[in-house]
Amino acid sequence: MTATTIAALPTVGPYSKHFMGAEACIPHHGPSMDFDGSEQDPEMKTYSTVCVGREDDIKKSERMTAVVHDREVVIFYHKGEYHAMDIRCYHSGGPLHLGEIEEFDGRPCIVCPWHKYKITLATGEGLYQSINPKDPSAKPKWCSKGIKQRIHKVTVDNGNIYVTLSDEPFKCDSDFYATGVYKVIQSSSR
Repeated sequence: MTATTIAALPTVGPYSKHFMGAEACIPHHGPSMDFDGSEQDPEMKTYSTVCVGREDDIKKSERMTAVVHDREVVIFYHKGEYHAMDIRCYHSGGPLHLGEIEEFDGRPCIVCPWHKYKITLATGEGLYQSINPKDPSAKPKWCSKGIKQRIHKVTVDNGNIYVTLSDEPFKCDSDFYATGVYKVIQSSSR
């Protein structure tokens, strides 16, 4: 039996508090996640749920960072809902935990602080504004680039926040920055 790996990521600015609540977390018994493209055993595609902190803490800060099965994630609390995604922006690896949440076309999005890419909290879609150049009176409208940022499941139980990594089989653009040499925190087993 091994203990769960949970670590706060280095942050700066107003969201630099670390909320681990380790005393409330339970041991981890499942396999590690592997999104680097290597072959996985079909039985290893389900990942155990990991406690990342306390509900009271995330409600105060509206966000927290954690490492779940060697993958860096950011968890947001926005308008009574929890959302988790890879911490690095799919476009260029920007630190999403330092971005602002804004609504575009009625959808809450995290805005990457580096290049202002907009990513929906609920689905991980990249949004952009488009206009029909053949219609000079047309208004810009919000369009989707498709799912670009990997979204993870958040659950709350007895005041603890748990994250279960996505086991969706498709490759997501954010996987590039969530695995390998681009990770902020490297595994000690390398």
